[in-house]
This record gives sequence, C-alpha cells and structure tokens, in this order.
Amino acid sequence: MKRDLSQKLIAWKNSPTRKPLLIQGARQVGKTWLMKNLGEKNFEKYVYLNFESSTRLKDLFILDYNIQRILAAIEIETNQQIDPKHTLLIFDEIQEAEKGLTALKYFYENAPEYYIVAAGSLLGVSMQKKHSFPVGKVDFLNLYPMSFIEFLETNNEERLAAEIKNANWELLNSFHERLVEQLRLYYYIGGMPEAVSDYIKNKNLEIVREIQDKILIGYANDFAKYAPNGIVPKIKLVWNSIISQLSKENKKFIYGQIKKGARAKEFELAIAWLIDAGLILKVNNLSKPELPLNAYAEFDNFKLYFLDIGLLNAMGGLNKQILLEKNTILSKFKGALTEQYVCQQLLPKTNLFYWSAPLGNALVDFVFQKENQIIPLEVKAEENLKAKSLKVFVEKFDNKNAHRTSMSKFRKDDWLTNIPLYAVNTII
Repeated sequence: MKRDLSQKLIAWKNSPTRKPLLIQGARQVGKTWLMKNLGEKNFEKYVYLNFESSTRLKDLFILDYNIQRILAAIEIETNQQIDPKHTLLIFDEIQEAEKGLTALKYFYENAPEYYIVAAGSLLGVSMQKKHSFPVGKVDFLNLYPMSFIEFLETNNEERLAAEIKNANWELLNSFHERLVEQLRLYYYIGGMPEAVSDYIKNKNLEIVREIQDKILIGYANDFAKYAPNGIVPKIKLVWNSIISQLSKENKKFIYGQIKKGARAKEFELAIAWLIDAGLILKVNNLSKPELPLNAYAEFDNFKLYFLDIGLLNAMGGLNKQILLEKNTILSKFKGALTEQYVCQQLLPKTNLFYWSAPLGNALVDFVFQKENQIIPLEVKAEENLKAKSLKVFVEKFDNKNAHRTSMSKFRKDDWLTNIPLYAVNTII
C-alpha cells in the first residue's frame, strides 16, 4: 500500500525538533498500518500498544506521569525492551487511555529522546471532553482515506500516477480512457484502505461492498458508544440526510431536509460531532472571494460531504454497473458523486469554500486560495464544457485563474483551464 503521509512520518523521525506525533483520522482510514509500516521500515523494532483492547493499558497513566514507571510497565506488558535510539513506541487508540493524551506532554518534557507516535479514531471528539490536551507539546498529522493518486500507486499504476504529479498532459491525453476507467473504479471502491487492499487482492467488487457496509455499521455503532446520549438521534438524522442533501441541484445544507421544521440550533452539536469524528467534511460559502478567504467564510451557509466516495455509494446502494459504465440513470446524483470526489482530493491539502451569487443565478462549486491567488473551480461530472457560473464569477470579480474539472482532456483556453478529473490534484 502506498500512502503519501509515509514521507512526512520519515521527515518527523529525522527532525531535530521532533515531539511525540499524534495522527488524527476517522476509523478505518489506515492509521495503524501507517504507524506499523513506519516502525517496520525505519526502526530496528517497534512496540505496539492498543489502549482499546487492554484493560491494564487503559490505566497505565492514572497513577502518575513517571516516565520510567510507565516504560517499565510497557516492557512487562509487551515483553520487549525499549531502546530510545532504535525503538518506535506506538500508542494506538490513545483516547481510550485515561490521561493518555496528557502523558504525551511529559514524554516530550522529560524523555524527548523516545520516538512516540500515537493515534486515535475519535481524537477530535475526545479533545472536546474532559481530557487535558498537551498544547504545543505534540506534532500533528491528519490522515484521510486514500486519494486517487494513492489508489493508482497501490493498483500497479505508479507510472501514470507519476505523470499526473508531473502534469505531463501530452502523455496523459494519450492514456485518457485508461485513466477514466481507473477513476470510475475509484468512484465505486473509494479510498478506505481495507476496501482498496481487498480489491487489489481479489478483484471482487461484491466483497468491496460488504467491507464498505461493515465500516458504515461500525460508524453507526460509534454514535451510540462515544456521542453524548442526548444528541445520538440527531447525529443519525444528520448522517442519513447527507446523501439526499448532496442530490439537490443547490447542495447547500438545508436543516429542513433533516426533518420538517428542523432548525440550526437543534442540530449544530450533531454536525460538530460528526466533523470532529472525521466522518463528514464541511465547506463554507464565501460572502465575497477576497483574500484571505477565511475572513469571508459564512459559517451558517455550508455544504457537507462524506469522508469517502466509496462509502457514499454504499450508503446509497448504488451498484457497480451504474458507476462503472457511462450511465445517464444517475442524472443529478452523478454531479454529487463528482463533487464528493473533488472535495475528497483537495480538502486534505487546502481550505475549500464555495461561492453562490446573492440572486442565485450562479454557483461556483469550490473556491480556494493558492499562495496569493484565488482559484475558482467548477466541477462537471462528464464532458460538459459549459461553465456559465464560472463565467459570471470571472466577469464579476475580474478573476484570471478560472479552472474547470471534467471527464474531458486537458485544455487551456483564453480565460479557462480544463483539468481532467483524474488529475484534479494538480490544481493545488
């Protein structure tokens, strides 16, 4: 399996200012594999502790933060010696250990020579609770589902992935149909590592769907296990409404679509919980596209996306024939899938926004900041080369950085650059 974050982990290992590293991400996005892979390939050995699976480990930090006592207990528990120069300590599901997050501060202050990488599936949620968090004492990395580029690299298409990274348009245009075929496959499989890994091994899309369904069941179980009891029903309502929200022409999130008469105040905490858990992605509207974009974000007007396109398809029960073949049955929902895909590729790398005209006569799907430039991006599901809303944006704000992404090949016109969907990452 190929993950871009592996290089960042190596850079962390070699940094002279290294702190304990905390990897955040939803369940099943590959945090455990990533940490163990670091240990296997870059250390003489690693010591792995999972605080979710051991009662003794959950109480490891309750007594005190004496590092020598903690290390001795770990050595006894794992029957392994810990050499600070050559051993990677892996603390998995650290949010399950009482005072586990706080303990990282004391490793940094009192034993900085130790290599410690920790992860948790619900760290965003845990940090909102009673847990004391070691501000300034840890390094952070966020892990998301596998990108399309990572999917290509894992699916024995490393050369095509490299050419996309290099934006070699002449060569990519020659392999356009092959890349579109791979992209449609990614639309169905998505980026959850277990689904991708099983497909690479067995080439069975029915098993992929079974894996996706199990992941969705696991997420639903987490609602009841980790969320405050009072908002669990609201979390489920929000979660189940996202697919219908995305199927609208204007994908702005409407509370009234959750249930009749619903109001923002009633569901704000539920949405916040899902975001903190890493299960949904939020994109805010811009009041006006000026730098810095964050200053003009309208936090009450937003769109919500799933963390993964494959899980979105599984929740919708879409079969492989509809997704893998050029099919008109999906109509508007095909646009929703494509927006989901683009959001999933870009949001880990930059803050995304969208822009809608006050009179509702134009909507630009995504707007983001690249250095000192504002990039508007219109998303097309197939080969439609019309860009009416983008034209409105360009003329209204005198923007010279207009981009469209579609199933068409790369082309650059006077006022607009079309990027193939399979290479949308090159825009960042």
